[in-house]
Amino acid sequence: MRSRQYGPDLTPPWKKPKPVPEVPADAGLVVEEVTTEFCGAVVRCERTAQGPVVTLEDRFGRHRVFPMEPRRFLLEGRVVTLVRPAPARGSGQHGGGPARTASGSVAVPGARARVARAGRIYVEGRHDAELVEKVWGDDLRIEGVVVEYLEGVDDLPAIVREFAPTSGAPLGVLVDHLVPGSKESRIAAEVTGDHVLVVGHPYVDVWEAVKPSSVGIAAWPSVPRGQDWKRGVCRALGWPQNTGAAWQRILGSVRSYRDLEPALLGRVEELIDFVTA
Repeated sequence: MRSRQYGPDLTPPWKKPKPVPEVPADAGLVVEEVTTEFCGAVVRCERTAQGPVVTLEDRFGRHRVFPMEPRRFLLEGRVVTLVRPAPARGSGQHGGGPARTASGSVAVPGARARVARAGRIYVEGRHDAELVEKVWGDDLRIEGVVVEYLEGVDDLPAIVREFAPTSGAPLGVLVDHLVPGSKESRIAAEVTGDHVLVVGHPYVDVWEAVKPSSVGIAAWPSVPRGQDWKRGVCRALGWPQNTGAAWQRILGSVRSYRDLEPALLGRVEELIDFVTA
């Protein structure tokens, strides 16, 4: 005999597995992979011959690639299934997903800029500031975050002292070429504190944080030590020796976060979270 209550599979309702929510793997979403306990932010999703995969970046900048299998990830302690995000409106792709900013965030049509926060983000130079503005500008205006530039990391200790960061006015700093043993790493260690967060990318200059494929080159050239890096790049690529024009060419190739290296993406998102917490 079959139980009318349980149905043909004879499974009590309380023993049936609960449905697992499907969550779009939007850039910046922080999840934990259940088998390795690797926790990181989504960098990108890709299709492979074996199926869709997602790349996560942890807080140390390490990347891991995982299959987007059902019940594979934890989001805020809940088991979820990651799915590819819907294409952004206006991106030239079909789909009914929400419109996105250049950083990959959900766009807020008609949103007014927020009054500037007391906290600030500092970057090393004008090129860094222009790149951050192009990709994260919409997000920063909504959050009320002002970005300023240092014109060199040597001035950072004096700037931090003058700014006098507090819990209500934190200071985030993005540094070029922040690698162990460098001058930049020593200065960063000197100023880092409860209300100061210094992060960086490994590139000699922010130019390298733009993917070569987006610029239309095979790779960023190697410039011998002791030479001006930007002029050396222009010379190796056969570009005119005009670094301002070269930068406009590079900046013009950036349309969204997809044109930037993950090592920069994660750091800027970390700074925005820090000064808006």
